[in-house]
This record gives sequence, C-alpha cells and structure tokens, in this order.
Amino acid sequence: MMKDNNLVRHLDACETMGNATAICSDKTGTLTTNRMTVVQSYICEKMSKTTPNFSDIPSHIGELIIQAISINSAYTSRIMESQDPTELPMQVGNKTECALLGFVLALGKKYQTVRDDYPEETFTRVYTFNSVRKSMSTVIPRKGGGYRLFTKGASEMIMKKCAFIYGREGHLETFTRDMQERLVKNVIEPMACNGLRTISIAYRDFVPGKAEINQVHIDNEPNWDDEDNLVNNLTCLCIVGIEDPVRAEVPDAIRKCQKAGITVRMVTGDNINTARSIALKCGILKPSEDFLILEGKEFNRRVRDSNGEVQQHLLDKVWPKLRVLARSSPTDKYTLVKGIIDSKASESREVVAVTGDGTNDGPALKKADVGFAMGIAGTDVAKEASDIILTDDNFSSIVKAVMWGRNVYDSIAKFLQFQLTVNVVAVIVAFIGACAVQDSPLKAVQMLWVNLIMDTLASLALATELPTPDLLLRRPYGRTKPLISRTMMKNILGQAFYQLTIIFALLFAGDMMFDIDTGRGVAAKGGGPTQHFTVIFNTFVMMTLFNEFNARKIHGQRNVFQGITTNPIFYSIWIGTCFSQVIIIQYGRMAFSTKALTLDQWLWCLFFGFGTLIWGQIVTTIPTRRIPKILS
Repeated sequence: MMKDNNLVRHLDACETMGNATAICSDKTGTLTTNRMTVVQSYICEKMSKTTPNFSDIPSHIGELIIQAISINSAYTSRIMESQDPTELPMQVGNKTECALLGFVLALGKKYQTVRDDYPEETFTRVYTFNSVRKSMSTVIPRKGGGYRLFTKGASEMIMKKCAFIYGREGHLETFTRDMQERLVKNVIEPMACNGLRTISIAYRDFVPGKAEINQVHIDNEPNWDDEDNLVNNLTCLCIVGIEDPVRAEVPDAIRKCQKAGITVRMVTGDNINTARSIALKCGILKPSEDFLILEGKEFNRRVRDSNGEVQQHLLDKVWPKLRVLARSSPTDKYTLVKGIIDSKASESREVVAVTGDGTNDGPALKKADVGFAMGIAGTDVAKEASDIILTDDNFSSIVKAVMWGRNVYDSIAKFLQFQLTVNVVAVIVAFIGACAVQDSPLKAVQMLWVNLIMDTLASLALATELPTPDLLLRRPYGRTKPLISRTMMKNILGQAFYQLTIIFALLFAGDMMFDIDTGRGVAAKGGGPTQHFTVIFNTFVMMTLFNEFNARKIHGQRNVFQGITTNPIFYSIWIGTCFSQVIIIQYGRMAFSTKALTLDQWLWCLFFGFGTLIWGQIVTTIPTRRIPKILS
C-alpha cells in the first residue's frame, strides 16, 4: 500500500476501507492539483482574462495592490525559482497566497522588495485567516502617520464590508448595494462558475489629520480588538480569479468509486458556484441528476432544530441527496460525517471515509470509520487523528486504498471458506470413522499435515493475491453484512457434501473398488499402515488441494484460475505441497501411517481431487437465494 501512496497507521482501517460506502473529500489538493494561479482579474472596472500590463493600472492603485498582496500574506509563503529551467517555479507555503504572489511577479514587480521595506516585526496587528473569518487582515503604520489595514479573503465576505471602490481611471466611487449586486452577478459569479476561486483585496486608512472620504480620522490608537468595526467600510482594490485545475486522474477515479457503489461528496470552504463547477468537472455531479448542493449556513438551517441542536431525523432528509457542501466549516464536516455514520436510513448502514488536512479537521477524521490525512499539505494534528496518510495528497490513491481493503476482506473470506470446508470434512470423517469402524481413517500425524496445509500454507497462498480492478465492480458490503456470505456457505456445504460422499464411499467400499486388503479394524489387531486408509488420506489431501482453486473465488465466479499467474506464491506453495504429499505417501510409512500406492491408485486419487473443480462448477449453478439466510 505504501507503493500506492497509502501510509497505513491503523491496520484495521485497511479492511474497513474495503466496505466504505461514502467518501467525504476536500477539494483543494485532493481533487485539484493545489498549484494555483491567478488567471482573471477585475481592476478599476476592467476585466482581464490575462495578466494586465502594470502600466495600464492607475499608478497609485497598482502600488496599493502590490503592497496589499506582498504584506498581507504569510512571509513563509514565497515562490522559488526551480533549478531546472524546464520546470515551473516552486510554490512554498499557502498555495492561495503563492498564486497572489505569482500575480505580483507577472505584473513585473518584486514582492520581496516590499517585504524588505515592511519587516514582520513592524506590523501593528495581524488577523489571521480562519474558517469563520474567511479573510486575513494586516495592520501596518502609514508613512504619513496613522495606520493602514490590508484585507484579502472570500469575495462575497469582503464585498459586504466594502463601502468604496475604484472605478474607471482610478476614480474613487461609493460602493452602493446596487453596484455590489452587479459586481457579484457580472464578475464574481461568472468567475466562480468557471471553477475559479475568487479573492477580493481591499484596504482602509486610519489617519490622525484630515481624512479623505474613504479614510477614518483617529486621535488615539484604535482598539485593535474591535475587529468587526475596524475591518469595515473598506475600499475595494481588485478581485482576482484563481484557478486550481482538477487533477487529470480524478474524474476516472470518481467514476471507479461510483461503479463500486461508493458515493463521493465534496466538502469545501469555497464559493458554491466554484464548488459546483469543480464537482461537475470531477464527475461528482452530473447535469441530469437531481442532487443537493448546499452552503454551510443552509445545511445548518436544515439539520438543526429551533434550539440549534442537530437532529438525526432532519439530517436523514438531507445527506442521501447531498453531493456538495460549500462554504462549510470543519464543524459542518463533523456534523455531516457523524450524521451519515449514525443514520439508520439505509438498510446496510453507511461506512464513511473522510479526507482532511487542517488542525480543525481532527474531530471529523477521528469520527470517520477511516480518516485520510494529507501527507504533503496536512498538519501534524490531522495526521495524528487519521488512520491512513495519503503521501501524494491525491484522491486516486483513495481508490487504491479501497481496492486493497476489499482485497484484504476477500482474502480473509477465501481462507475461511477453504478452512471451514476442510474442518467440516475432517471432523465428520474422524468422528463417524471412529464410531463406525472403531478407527479413524485419518491418523493423528496425518491430521497434523492436513492442518499445516489448511492453516499455514493455505493462508499464505490465499492471502497473497494482489488487488485487481475487478474488485471495484461490486457494491460495498456495508456495516451489517456477515463475513461468511450465503454464496460462501453454499460453496462450503457443497464441497463438504462432495468430499464426505467420496471419503465414505472409499471407507466402506474402497477395498473392493481397488481390490486391496481392507483397513477397517486393522489397527485394533495391531496391524501396520494399509493401502486402503492411505488411499482415503491421499484422496482427502488431493480434494483439499484442488479445492484451494475453488476457494480463490467467493462471489460465484466460474473461472477459478483467473489471475493465478499473477500470484507466484500460490502456485509455488501448491506445487510444493503436492510434491511433499508424494514423498509422504510413497516414503512416509510408519512415520505417517502410509503405505506406498500404485500409479493406478494415484490416478484415482487425482481424479477424485480434480472432481472438486467440476463439482464446484455444479455448485455455482445453484441459485444462492435457495440458501437460508440463517446459514450466513
């Protein structure tokens, strides 16, 4: 799994992932490349779908934009030139900030020059980004006295706090409600509908002297704790559209999940239009389907009662159709995950996997049946709360985890199917043989050899199958499915019936069939090993060995040899066991209570063994529905 970019922290999570019915995935970095670039901008009522010329922007506004981006971003975010000239520059730190810094460089300016003029220690106050604010603000001293506050964040959030905007030719205008609505409709929504993340950049000046219309006069230092009043009446500088392309392999991975019966939901903090566009590109949403896309606020309104408490019956009306949850907080993600897990709306109960990268995703990752943390972008808290770490932050790696999980689950089921068949036959033969002929046809040392085949060697042979894409063609079992299915029980009982019939026929008529001395009652007279009981032992082992091929398939498949060439451990163990059986029969004598068999007797033993494959095909034709549910 490590080769498939899945670092498993809790081993049981691998098996659980095989039965996952729902995946709640982040967008940024998981479904998308997390290499962001500014591809559109709106400055002074001019819409640009390429990087504008800096000379076309009014100088005082251009300088303010450069300052706002350079200063109001973490100084750990930067763009480094790649040593290989054919590669793109390396983005270090927050990818959204790196996109904005790239925009500064594309305008022909250097953000580092501005940062050198304004070291971090000169900052008056920083309001860091969080899921509630959805913005970041930095306050610096103004050169002419007073303070300047820069803000960047989600466009719809910043727009509500703006009272002024720069119009054509850089003239300051009052930002009326009508203008806001027009801007949202004509600029922000079209950007978002193209899958772009829209960021607004604004500022506000606090001056001690005469204040302009968009400035605030102060006599004393403002109360920086009063954030709501300070980060208000802003002047909008620009709006940029940031593209985070969908990973090329994600649409195919999501199609595989949907074919496998797994519902993929996107939980993101992005604008609802951006989220819808990305969901359509990924294949989470299809234009013809009737599914829900909700914002966090609307989601909470639907699932909480008048007291603000989450109600399961309200959640059960929402989550089955919900595919995209936009503008959501980590608390919303936790509420959704808990609601799906606790729901009894579906018959088989849901098994939920969740991806997360932030510190606040910890509760949702813990609550999920399987929590996936991002190995590259994830915080240490998220990684500690997770069950599996995606070392490449890629959604397609989750599909690999599903394949491995189903493979582990099926390997356990294959081994159980094989072992229970051998156990049923061995116990009944030993018991009835002892009662009917006062001697067990299978001696203690022979049973030890059968146990070695049944336990150690068979577990190695059956549990080392590699996962195949066919594993994704069936639906998940869900939370309440028994490990031994009705199909498996049909195979166990069918094979046990065949083997018991052959063994008892040989026990009571084998001596006449092969024209050899009977083995019945010989032990009571103090006699040695007989060919009669050796034929029974050898036939039992041959039937057990050939039944290993039948045990490779647990879903009613007819071709029991499919994929066998990809598992050298299986056929190596099988051939080795056959060779060992020949040695034991021909040369075991008193040590294994055997007597050498003739070629004719060997061929009959092989014929009965091969018969398990033919009988397996007959058992497969029996409808599974005829097996009582109580047997599974």
